[in-house]
Amino acid sequence: MRLERLARPWAWDGADTLDSLRMESRDRLVNLAIFAAAGVVWLLVAVIVTTRDPIADPVAGFIGAALIGLAVGLTTVPVIWLLVFGRHRRIAYRGDWTRAARRGGWVGLVVTIFIVLRLQGALELPIALFIVTLAAVAEATLSAER
Repeated sequence: MRLERLARPWAWDGADTLDSLRMESRDRLVNLAIFAAAGVVWLLVAVIVTTRDPIADPVAGFIGAALIGLAVGLTTVPVIWLLVFGRHRRIAYRGDWTRAARRGGWVGLVVTIFIVLRLQGALELPIALFIVTLAAVAEATLSAER
């Protein structure tokens, strides 16, 4: 056994090697682009949180809630895709990005609703559990194999 095979198993040219151990460049670029967009939105969240008071300006609370929901949603999309990519043994199947975007959208929407309910003083445990259950059932329905 050569030392190179032990140090870098993906560089081995044997008959039993996988040909797709690395991520495709387009998937890497999409991940980085979405993370960059999330970073920009997080900077906007920092500007809103540090410059506006939601008590004095009620609109600032809703703008902040929308931006935080968008930032969380954008941050979770590549993370969800990478989790599924790892679970599929580093193989990207058709529709993985769509499902990751949809799930990130659900996460962002739930976070936005929680923040708005908290601003209004209406966030309680039964309401929160109902919203999470509603999102989980909707995602399970949309993700069902046909």
